[in-house]
Amino acid sequence: MATGKSEPRLGILGGTFDPIHFGHLRLAEEVGESLNLEHIYLIPAALPPHKMPKTVSLFRHRLEMTRIASAESPLLKVLDLEARREGFSYSIETLKTFHTMFQPDLDLHFVLGMDAFLEIETWKDFRNLFNYAHFVVIQRPGFPSDILESFLPTLGVSFDKRGQGGNRFLAPSGYEVISMEATLMDISSTKIREKVAAGKSIRFLVPEAVRSYIRSNNLYRSHDTI
Repeated sequence: MATGKSEPRLGILGGTFDPIHFGHLRLAEEVGESLNLEHIYLIPAALPPHKMPKTVSLFRHRLEMTRIASAESPLLKVLDLEARREGFSYSIETLKTFHTMFQPDLDLHFVLGMDAFLEIETWKDFRNLFNYAHFVVIQRPGFPSDILESFLPTLGVSFDKRGQGGNRFLAPSGYEVISMEATLMDISSTKIREKVAAGKSIRFLVPEAVRSYIRSNNLYRSHDTI
């Protein structure tokens, strides 16, 4: 990977976003600021491979909620990238598309939680992922701080530990796996949907515009996809 200053420094935070909430938004804001990124792109998954289609709300609703939620931050942008492809939403395809959309030597950062990263071997073409982006792994409660150092050698990629901090590991491609702390909010989309279905308030869990959208479109009032 080239390291010229002209490279766009961008981030990706993908998710089902059903619905997007303050936990997602605060994480994206902090990572973008900490890594001095030009933008963090929020990318709703069109057809997540790990979830049954009937358990996920229609993409157009999830996309619109993500757009209205991110409107207050100049750092955050939204792409409907995964809806343009047929079939499941695979991260490797998203990373390749980003390099085509911007430029081949894009300085790209893929943000995910430690829990998700520890399952990366189940992802499509997972070893190739490290040829397209840095992986910014957010620490989670209950996971040892040194877990990355013991886990990475099991992936079959020759990572080299960088510096004394123990939070950066260099892949042969020149991209890194970076362990990072962030403000973690105990908010889940599942609990939000359950509260709506039970007629309870979700105020202060999601932006007010998202709360209004959910109410106006009668989302999550039953277990059926809307």
